[in-house]
This record gives sequence, C-alpha cells and structure tokens, in this order.
Amino acid sequence: MDDRNLMENMLLLEKGVCDLYMHGAIESSTENVHRAFSNSLNDTLKMQDEIYKKMEAKGWYKTEQAQQSKLDTLKQKFSAQG
Repeated sequence: MDDRNLMENMLLLEKGVCDLYMHGAIESSTENVHRAFSNSLNDTLKMQDEIYKKMEAKGWYKTEQAQQSKLDTLKQKFSAQG
C-alpha cells in the first residue's frame, strides 16, 4: 500500500468518525454528553482538514471550481422554494 492509499484511507476513516460524533451530539441526552461529542467532532474535523490539505498539496485530492451559472441556477431553485 502506498502513501496515497494510506492517506485516502485515513481521510475516509476521519469522515466516518465525524459522522459518528455528529450523530452522537444530535442524540445526546445531557449537556455533558453533548459537549463531549461536539468537542470530539471539532477535533476530528480539524484532523480531517489537515489530511485533506496534505493530500491536496501532493495533488492527490483535486477539486473543481463550480461554474457560476450552476450556482445561480441552484440559488434560484432554493430561493423559489422558500
């Protein structure tokens, strides 16, 4: 397994952990439990962001710039629903 595959796996794992912590925070029954899940979620989001930035710097994670026309179409769609 090469470095790129390891980083991809780490990123996927971090995303999964974020999902678990988010649901834990949503479903928590006390303030202390909610705070613990929220703090863990924030820490994990930071780690996920660091992994993403390292992958992006190596050219392993590329994003595309959204076309303005598509953004405008979505804005119109959702403003019409409100």
